Amino acid sequence: MAFDTHAVYSVAFYNLENLFDTEDDPRTLDDDFTKESPRAWNEKRYHKKLKKLGKVITQIGYDDIQHPPVIVGIAEVENEKVVQDLIASKYLRKKGYDYVHFDSSDERGIDTALLYRSNYFSVTKATTHTLYVENEPGVRDFTRDILHVEGMLHGHRLHLLVNHWPSRRQGAEETSYKRVAAAEKNLEILSEITQQDPLAKCVVMGDFNDDPQSESLKTLTRGTLFNPMETLLTREAGSLTHRGAWNLFDQILITYNFLQAHQNEFRFEQAKIFNKKSLQEFTGKYKGSPFRTYAGTKYLGGMSDHFPVYALFTIK
Repeated sequence: MAFDTHAVYSVAFYNLENLFDTEDDPRTLDDDFTKESPRAWNEKRYHKKLKKLGKVITQIGYDDIQHPPVIVGIAEVENEKVVQDLIASKYLRKKGYDYVHFDSSDERGIDTALLYRSNYFSVTKATTHTLYVENEPGVRDFTRDILHVEGMLHGHRLHLLVNHWPSRRQGAEETSYKRVAAAEKNLEILSEITQQDPLAKCVVMGDFNDDPQSESLKTLTRGTLFNPMETLLTREAGSLTHRGAWNLFDQILITYNFLQAHQNEFRFEQAKIFNKKSLQEFTGKYKGSPFRTYAGTKYLGGMSDHFPVYALFTIK
């Protein structure tokens, strides 16, 4: 698909797989990412990961439009410092990225954040929405907040919701209700946005810990949102692997007004998984899977256990 490079922008999402600094934070469960831990996390490994992640971010969608994404939602960042260190790393420092970050109540201390190139996108409002779910009656599961950023991209107002939904650690079916609750919370936020502006253009992105056909994502696409990534999950492709099978937990969804064919100055064009060979395991039984930083406590030196995903938009 050929584009006029001056009129097309990419919006990406990337789970950065435990981007922790090396300091022990007594308020969170970050002990696995200290020098004393079995993972032996240290400054050298931390800065190597920052450099590699930064290089990947500059490459997302570059073959399509010859410039890096204007907006990148990110997950699994420990704090504001690691976000600052990321945009100051070798490959990102001259790309003009700024960021939005809030600390969430997640027990591991991991948050979502938004990177944006301030020459193209300006933030007008940013807030977080707490997701309240329970592990069992009366016992709260402290999970990630939903980040809502409103801003202007090339003169057009845009609402972005960045998500990282509760994990499947206790079993996919057993925990499904938490992710359905997260979907309903997003619909509630979208309803508030469209009550104020019925024509609002909204992008909902994240690591949903569910596939496009899961109940939670089907809840999310009930009415307001279109999921352009539904067809991208196959036996041979996804954004992460689990026990040899592909999943597509990382997705970008859009409001239907991006699809309007006529007199639409801000249009969705295409969604993709960014899975170049340089992001993959080269050999062995995990060949083709995302090249991760750790397998258990074994240091591999890769970027992330997720591939980034991205969507292309044209603005006339």
